[in-house]
Parts: sequence; structure tokens; C-alpha cells
Amino acid sequence: MRSRTLIRAVAVAASVAALAGGTVAVASAHDDGTRSTHAWPQRLIDRSPDLVQPESLTVDHSIGQRRAAQEVHLAQQLYTFWNTGQQKYLDAAISPQFKDNTLPAGRPQGPAGPVFASKNFRTAVPDLTCELSDVLVTGDKITARMVFHGHFTGTFNGVQGKGQTVDFNAIDIQHVGTDKIIEDWHIEDNQTLMNQLGVNN
Repeated sequence: MRSRTLIRAVAVAASVAALAGGTVAVASAHDDGTRSTHAWPQRLIDRSPDLVQPESLTVDHSIGQRRAAQEVHLAQQLYTFWNTGQQKYLDAAISPQFKDNTLPAGRPQGPAGPVFASKNFRTAVPDLTCELSDVLVTGDKITARMVFHGHFTGTFNGVQGKGQTVDFNAIDIQHVGTDKIIEDWHIEDNQTLMNQLGVNN
């Protein structure tokens, strides 16, 4: 319960930050683009079939269309990595000097960290997917809410899965440098995940 409350609080804070940054445009996957406030952010999304598509996109107009499009594309590349496990998308999104500011115990710092996490996660949940539910682009920050889906058919801490459904939220804040993501902060609803894996003691 505490993890869910914290995730909601981070999402609300991100929304407030977006509103404080200037004129904001919002788009969702179901918008038809007929309203001007929706058409602009829709044009920022890379529709390449290999990239994840944000379900909802909120953009601060004050950063300009070119910078906004760059940040949206970086988000799509990063979360395509989490959706597929393919390192080429991670390499395209984050700097070699990338720093994880909320580094979990046992995870290496830098770009090796997400690779390590993805590999271990997929050992437990081989069919893992990452739904990019919300993206907020404000200044040099990207805030994203993801929903991870899959089935625990692998192993986790020596426990063999029995096909349990995995469905939990995570929140990221990514700091974008000149051309790539240079650092992040993240929180996952680990309590829900552990309950779903059936490994809570």
C-alpha cells in the first residue's frame, strides 16, 4: 500500500511540475488530432513500429518542438529497451556517463545497471513487456509511468515460477543532457511485484 501511495504522489508531483513549466499540451493514444492542444504533441511521437508508443503524452511548449521531439524519442527508445530487453535501444537513449541516483543494492552503476536489471528480471519473467502509460516532458526532464506485464515462469531468488501474472507500476524521472539521458531517479511498486511472485515472507 505504501508503495502505491508513493507512486501516486510522484505522479501528482510530475503533473504539477508540468503545469508550472508553461503552456502544456496533452495527447493520448486515442486522440484524433482535431484539437490544436492535442495535435502538437501527437506530431512529436515517432510512429516506427519497433518503438513503444506512449498512451498519454504531456508536453511543455516552452522548450520548443525540436527539443520536445528529441526527449519524446529518447523516452521511446529507453522504454523500448525495457519492453524488449534489446540493448541497442538503451545505448541509443542513455549517455555512457549515465548515473542512477536511486541505485538498488547489488546493481552496478552506469549503463551496466539497466542491462543487469533487465537480464535478471527476464530470468524471472521471460515474456516481460513494458507499457508506456504516461510521459511528461518538462524542461530537461522526462517523467514516465510504466506498467510491466508478464508471467512468472522463470526463477527468482531460487524460486521457480508457476505462471503467476505480473502487473505492476513504476515511475521514472529522466534528466536529459545535450543529446542523451544523463541520470535518473526511479521507484517501482516492489511490494505488489513480490506479492505477485509469491516470494514475500
